[in-house]
Amino acid sequence: MAIQKIGIIGLGLMGGSLSMALKRTSNHFYFIGLDHNKEHCREALSLGLVDEVVQTLEEISHCNIIFLTIPVDGIIAISKQFGQLDAKCTIIDLGSTKEKISTSIPQEIRENFVTAHPMTGTERFGPSAAIDDLYRDKVVVLCDMEKSGKYQQKVSEELFSSIGMQLVFMGAKEHDRHAAFISHMPHALSYALANSVMKQEDPESIVALAGGGFKDMSRIAKSSPKMWEDIFRQNKLNLIEAIEAFETELKQCRTMVDNEEWKALNQWMQDANTLHDIL
Repeated sequence: MAIQKIGIIGLGLMGGSLSMALKRTSNHFYFIGLDHNKEHCREALSLGLVDEVVQTLEEISHCNIIFLTIPVDGIIAISKQFGQLDAKCTIIDLGSTKEKISTSIPQEIRENFVTAHPMTGTERFGPSAAIDDLYRDKVVVLCDMEKSGKYQQKVSEELFSSIGMQLVFMGAKEHDRHAAFISHMPHALSYALANSVMKQEDPESIVALAGGGFKDMSRIAKSSPKMWEDIFRQNKLNLIEAIEAFETELKQCRTMVDNEEWKALNQWMQDANTLHDIL
């Protein structure tokens, strides 16, 4: 079996974990990395996440498969910088928003692209954050697959399946609305929760009382602000809709507490419990 060159643009949590996962599936991959952060490049090499680091997009564009594991605005910018690609080159972006990316890819290389969103991650970033089972048993949403070439569809499906992911197919527009509710809005809430505590008179004393619930809810507020600024920008309208839906529920809770409507509050909480029947 011939060696396949795998390019990874963005040597952080997602890219590093992907390399670790793929290394478990085959000895016939050669990993080439590209990242504007020189320290990330050195670290990825020392950790064995990549076999080689290159400096330019031209050098990595000759890989068989290229993963874009960078912020969503960067994915769009990079997609416009690729020159002519081999017909079998497969480029897979792992951005958390999909519609704007899907529609921004130049038409002459659109069939080379697969727009994917692995529903996984942690609040940590950088090569040292990589973990070998980040993708295992998680969902990956493959969007607008009819715009990708048949060969690219097959490659992406086989790769994600090989690392233990569950494939879900969806339109990019539909994905972005759903992602706003189950990923993007919760990140906004986590940032808001953290700021609401930090703006009190004695935040250190408040945090000293923190148990598992607060830590779970505030954990993702440690996520990269640069990455999430880009995501919020690209999915602005859906995010606002999701935040407004949450605000409606929170106001309802406040009203019931203020009016001491304990029976209604209890039922409201029971209604929320039913979410776990479908999770």
